[in-house]
Amino acid sequence: MRLYSMPSSGNSYKVRLLLSLLDRDCEMIPVESDSPAIEQAKAAGALPFGKAPVLELDDGRLLPESNAILCWLGEGTDFIPADPFLRAEMLSWMFWEQNQHEGVIAVRGALLFYPARRHLATPERMAELLERGHALLQIMENRLTGREWLVGEAASVADICLYGYTHTAGTRSGFDMDRFPAINAWIARIAALPGYKGLEA
Repeated sequence: MRLYSMPSSGNSYKVRLLLSLLDRDCEMIPVESDSPAIEQAKAAGALPFGKAPVLELDDGRLLPESNAILCWLGEGTDFIPADPFLRAEMLSWMFWEQNQHEGVIAVRGALLFYPARRHLATPERMAELLERGHALLQIMENRLTGREWLVGEAASVADICLYGYTHTAGTRSGFDMDRFPAINAWIARIAALPGYKGLEA
């Protein structure tokens, strides 16, 4: 397999993380934002939706979208709950991540991290994203208070999915993570999983 992966992106990282946790071999094709490599990958038809990550299977089929890739890789492993309701609950957190969480937590980080986007980081927008992000993180905090994982009794792809941008919400996106002790404990549990690799690894 090949993974077209944007090294700095949480969406690409969560796929790399699950591959590492599953000890799956996969060739990495770095396609960083605004680089010649990503333009070449687009021109070659390797990025069906025009963005990374995309997993190229051994038979040449292309699977875009980070959370779809997580579900495909997790199939038949302990990262996908056997119970139908827990699987649906897992998916609900993954849909929420892309529909709510990523569009605030990741966007605020991107405005601070990528030089080409900093002109969009107006004080008003950054303040709005900060307020909205703290409210979204509080939803996770409420869920994780008194429990170890988002769904069921073990780590699932929902945890890997939400970890991608949550674990850098303080350092990269500027959120006050001291407010969220349950999230911080959950971050530590994921970092302790066998096979864990960090964003920069």
